[in-house]
Amino acid sequence: MHVGVLGAGIVGLATAWQLKLQGFEVSVIDRAAPGAGASGGNGAQLSYSYVQPLADPSIWKQLPKLLFSPTSPLKLRPQLDPLQWRWGLAFLAACNARTSHETTARLLSLAAESRGAFEAMLAELEPDCDFSATGKLVLYASAASLEGARRQLELQREMGSQQRLLTPEECIAIEPALASYRTQMAGAIHTPSECAADCLKLCVALEGALRARGVRFLLDCEVHGFDRRNGRIAAVQTRVGDVEADAFVMALGTASHRLGRQLGAYLPVYPLKGYSITVDVDPAPAAAPRVSVTDSARKVVFARIGSRLRVAGMAELVGHDASIPATRIETLAAATRAVFPQAGRLDELHPWTGMRPATPTGVPIIGRVDGAPANMLFNTGHGALGFTLAFGSAERVAQALAA
Repeated sequence: MHVGVLGAGIVGLATAWQLKLQGFEVSVIDRAAPGAGASGGNGAQLSYSYVQPLADPSIWKQLPKLLFSPTSPLKLRPQLDPLQWRWGLAFLAACNARTSHETTARLLSLAAESRGAFEAMLAELEPDCDFSATGKLVLYASAASLEGARRQLELQREMGSQQRLLTPEECIAIEPALASYRTQMAGAIHTPSECAADCLKLCVALEGALRARGVRFLLDCEVHGFDRRNGRIAAVQTRVGDVEADAFVMALGTASHRLGRQLGAYLPVYPLKGYSITVDVDPAPAAAPRVSVTDSARKVVFARIGSRLRVAGMAELVGHDASIPATRIETLAAATRAVFPQAGRLDELHPWTGMRPATPTGVPIIGRVDGAPANMLFNTGHGALGFTLAFGSAERVAQALAA
């Protein structure tokens, strides 16, 4: 069977990898280079055990800040966009304890599958992607926020996660680069099994490996429509002509909603805009972190990728605006100076923004969808966990096609 994978981000490439392993003939179609979208400058963390969804009961108390504060790390700016309103109302409806717990369980299960598939790929491919498995610390600034984290830890522990609540002193023992931040920490959650890698470098490595295995790449080739025959998709229409296949997988991130609508399916996928900077680190001991760190108060993540530090954060529901405001980049730089003042020079920041494809609950859309032709499967809506969940969701898609 020939499968056309629409999308060459990490989710699309992981899908192509898993399909090729299953013996399918595969073509990958994208309007840009592999990893050029939301994958390219992401937070670099592989967060298999810490998957708390954005849709959480605590959002209700934050609403005034989300709507009106110019400095909030989470930002909601209403647009004249029916999809944003529909998505936003569904998101608020999901901000309850029951839905949050159910979502956490589903994401942890998928993350466990993804870890296994990712590690199998690493063992076979041995890609140059600055992979590390040094664990993760999630920092909390107040006793109240730490108590909320403890409750989430207990929930995730019941579901199999191995995590531990730490004092500030224990945090510094694990990551000495946090020493100057001691007074700003009430404590942290430590997950020793978490990993990090450069997602863009992995995308490049996957492209090369897939080409070597006979996968065809059609790049600079945007999908704009479909040739439907007898209730199935015979081909996708692009600017360079039709591309035929027996089945298709749509892994086009935020573009999935628009193309899904052409097929008669509603995909509740909306862009969750994020930003990152990447800086060269000071090689001196304890200057820059080796362990991945998330500052929960700032909603900023720090991940060591080789000789660089990736600093990423913010979540904005502002439509498809791809601009990079200087204030947002300065926020990331200021967070780096505050948490890791000796990490390295901040004269070259390499600013980036990406549109994470998010569903209201945080659960990605995997497989067939009501209303769409049966030979179109979907793999989209992973939000900020795209890198983490890519190989697990790809494995599920491959299994669905093989059934």
